[in-house]
Amino acid sequence: MTELLKRAFREASKLPPEQQNSFAEFILAELESDARWDEAFARSPELLARLAAEALAEDDAGQTELLIPEEL
Repeated sequence: MTELLKRAFREASKLPPEQQNSFAEFILAELESDARWDEAFARSPELLARLAAEALAEDDAGQTELLIPEEL
């Protein structure tokens, strides 16, 4: 376990039990979500490569717009 993760858990352990449970639920949900994405990407590398090529072609053809998050 990294020092940063140890520090995060030490700090979380100081929270009231309800907040500790909320923190734990959040972490577990994130880990589960990451695992699902990893599995989905692993099952479809050809599709991802095709979608990436299409996106790059659209950008090269000037069919995309610059995304400015501050203006959303």
